[in-house]
Amino acid sequence: MSGRIFLFGDDIDTDQLAPGQYMSGGIEALAAHCLEATRPDFAINVQPGDIIVAGRNFGTGSSREQAVEALRYLQVAGVIALSFAGIFYRNAINLGLPVLIVTSINGIEDGDKASIDLTSSVLNLSSKNTDIGLEPMPENLQEIIEIGGLLQYLKKRLAAEYREKKNDIESSS
Repeated sequence: MSGRIFLFGDDIDTDQLAPGQYMSGGIEALAAHCLEATRPDFAINVQPGDIIVAGRNFGTGSSREQAVEALRYLQVAGVIALSFAGIFYRNAINLGLPVLIVTSINGIEDGDKASIDLTSSVLNLSSKNTDIGLEPMPENLQEIIEIGGLLQYLKKRLAAEYREKKNDIESSS
């Protein structure tokens, strides 16, 4: 996961990520207006693999999953912030969007080239040849993200359980 940093401040809420007036237009319309109240050029300029870095309380507000879906639609590689609203954090995990906590965003600048190493919990600023440690994500949450979200994780898990039970039945008959 690598791209450019889009730097935001504190309290980026779900209304900024998925503006209510575009909810009836579907995910394409929501994504086209993602973060426009804060940064009008975001949806136009973001590229697959770009990374959002933000201050405190990212994703505050309503519990709308569309806030995460808009970022996924735009192919944002992940969000790194000082803190997250709990419901946004869980929605991001459930939908397969990496969300990682950092202790300081000092020294990170808008436009820096960067990559995220989820396993090592590191943000590498390649444009500055600097690694920034991130709060490690529990392995079970990493697994959910790596497979593409909670639905894919559950499908994989249930398929494995089914195969195991099927093998048990076949071996006992």
